[in-house]
Amino acid sequence: MLDAVTIVGASLAGFWAAETLRRDGFAGPIALIGEEPHAPYDRPPLSKKYLAGELDDDRLDLVPANQLDDLDLDLRLGCRATGLEVASRTLEVDGIAEPFDGLVLATGARCRTLPDTAGMDGVYTLRTRDDAAAIRDALAAGTRRLTVVGAGFIGAEVASTAIQRGVEVTMVEALDTPFGRALGTEMGAVVADVHRSHGVELRTGTGVDRVLGGDRVTGVRLTDGSTLDTDLLVVGIGVVPATDWMEGSGLILNDGVVCDATCLAADRVVAAGDVARWPNPRYEGLMRVEHWDNAVQQGVHAARRLLQTEQEATPFAPVPWFWSDQYDRKVQLAGRTHPDDDVQVAVGSTVEHRFAAFYGREGRFTAVLGMNRPRYVMQAKALLEQDASWDEAQALAADWN
Repeated sequence: MLDAVTIVGASLAGFWAAETLRRDGFAGPIALIGEEPHAPYDRPPLSKKYLAGELDDDRLDLVPANQLDDLDLDLRLGCRATGLEVASRTLEVDGIAEPFDGLVLATGARCRTLPDTAGMDGVYTLRTRDDAAAIRDALAAGTRRLTVVGAGFIGAEVASTAIQRGVEVTMVEALDTPFGRALGTEMGAVVADVHRSHGVELRTGTGVDRVLGGDRVTGVRLTDGSTLDTDLLVVGIGVVPATDWMEGSGLILNDGVVCDATCLAADRVVAAGDVARWPNPRYEGLMRVEHWDNAVQQGVHAARRLLQTEQEATPFAPVPWFWSDQYDRKVQLAGRTHPDDDVQVAVGSTVEHRFAAFYGREGRFTAVLGMNRPRYVMQAKALLEQDASWDEAQALAADWN
């Protein structure tokens, strides 16, 4: 039985691990160690309402300060984990070694950056509260031209927010179809059309050759030879799990902390959220999910796994699900897409940007994408949780029409 738990990462997953331990009756000490100076906060608003200046700082907090106090945590903010040795159960924080009994790894991920941009004014990634505040302030200070590199969902939300603040936006994407990795070519083109219809200039099939400027960004030269003048550059080209400090720890590190199906990475060590990679029994191979809902669920599951015996433990087997607000469109995706999936609009119209589309492969129903059709997405998600066939999905679509 554990006497104490240390949680590395004052993140969404880390907070929910702590909350779950207390809710399930764990009375021992819980240390929650966070690299940022802020108490645990919610990330989805960072690229939306917070970036738009419509949300105050205190409304980002996951819970009010008094509720956080009720969890009776040893909350250590502004502290960085710098080393780990699983065999001796030793954690290093800011270079100082300390023992741990049970350990939750919820350190999330770090943004990829462009070469030769460190310290250049006007170049940002968006991962943290401070990142979002800096971009928000730059937009408010009179930015006229914004370039977003990477047409993923963070980049798309930044573009959407900036357009609505009257900023000229160009989005650069190396793929021929924006959002193609997550949604496939056909549906990626639909989301791209939403952005074009709101005035975003899309440059696809090209990447960044060089960021121009000295102390401050002035432009971007693309690999197709063209140049974009810009006042502000936001880079959204993906993330890497924050595992560098775990090298040599005894854990298996491969695009994240590799866990078993129950989220156990080693004896008395679990992982949750963006940093965890595990075999979800619903799908082939290992997966790592960077979505809000997964961080909450996996934080809960991993905390309970720490308190369970091997016989009591169960696999973590969710249907991945996330949403993205862009302009007046709510984009939702449940399931796991694949480039070879068949895609069919089940209800609504892609031209009107209001629809639900089904993805399927080899007779299985694999995912649902919705745009301003939340009720239909939730019904389809429930079907995905039943491991439904493509024929069963077709029957659901027939009921809708």
